[in-house]
Amino acid sequence: MSQFIPYGRQDISEEDIQAVVEVLRSDWITQGPAIEKFERTVADYCGAKYATAVSSATAALHIACLSLNLGEGDTLWTSPNTFVASANCGLYCGASVDFVDIDPCTYNLSVKELERKLAQAKRQGCLPKVVVPVHFAGQSCEMARIHELSKQYGFHIIEDASHAIGGRYQQQPIGSCQFSDMTVFSFHPVKIITTGEGGMVLTNREDLYEKLIRLRSHGITRNPSFMEGESHGLWYYQQLELGFNYRMTDIQAALGMSQMQRLDEFVQRRRDLANRYDELLQNFPLKLPWQHPDTESSWHLYAIRLELNKITKTHREVFEELRSVGIGVNLHYIPVHTQPYYQQFGFNWGDFPQAEQYYQEAVSFPLYYGFTEGQQYQVVELLEKTLAFVKNQKIH
Repeated sequence: MSQFIPYGRQDISEEDIQAVVEVLRSDWITQGPAIEKFERTVADYCGAKYATAVSSATAALHIACLSLNLGEGDTLWTSPNTFVASANCGLYCGASVDFVDIDPCTYNLSVKELERKLAQAKRQGCLPKVVVPVHFAGQSCEMARIHELSKQYGFHIIEDASHAIGGRYQQQPIGSCQFSDMTVFSFHPVKIITTGEGGMVLTNREDLYEKLIRLRSHGITRNPSFMEGESHGLWYYQQLELGFNYRMTDIQAALGMSQMQRLDEFVQRRRDLANRYDELLQNFPLKLPWQHPDTESSWHLYAIRLELNKITKTHREVFEELRSVGIGVNLHYIPVHTQPYYQQFGFNWGDFPQAEQYYQEAVSFPLYYGFTEGQQYQVVELLEKTLAFVKNQKIH
């Protein structure tokens, strides 16, 4: 077997290491100035007013929902083609969860299906309180139209942009919150930039920001203007609501701040590699990723669909053979509604056919900043052997 090529991995520079070392040698390693600097840098890059750094994107989704007072008797809608956290955040709040099937071209939440389902829900008196569009693989959902529907039907929007920092929609940075209440980013090691584990919530609403910063730290405030009664002194704090320990550390923030200096470089490299995949794979029996003209993806993933009617192997056989020769392909995602935990709520196979069909054909290929052209050719050559077909164009 050749050296294993993962589907994604972090890129840590000497500057990143030095930034972390400086914090380790400072007076602050938990809650200190690096966090505020990191938050301000991300907010300014995206064009948002406020940012709240937390321990993970899952934590970010949770407190974003709580800040909108999502709770028992409410419903959250999201895409079935996502990691379970996009739906679990609603359950954490005591709300019900439902899904909107995906667009067969972008694999994002389908705006047409959302519009149809909203009209039906209005007739039945069960409209969602929160909709979580997921920017799959780094490509934005059709946020302008989703925003229009939110005004018509009265729901809040949390963009799950865990894949999408550095991407753009209608020429504006994803994370500007132009068409949403909040946007969530992930800084897991396979994402565009990393803090090890970590996440962030961006918003333009001061009321949400004030609640987010309390919720990430036990529901506590030290700001006298929010307290009931008079402060007892400089040591005093009050718990105003039930919050959590979802704080990011200065160590993580220092790494994130350093990584932000290379964000555009990271994204451009991913775009170049995606374009090269498009060229190399154009005559393969695959459906390549389609990009909506309003979007500029940050290319967290390069996800293809096998044209199974044109090859002699099954989806599973192709996946396992590529893994066996050292190509760390992955699959994003198993539709959330098919998970055993969600089927207890009445969901079944067949409920969201586009997401299910995508799952039965999808493979995510290696794509990350340090992925070389030589490795990419190796992936394509081994894929050709695995698919066992004759194509018209020779790989150079």
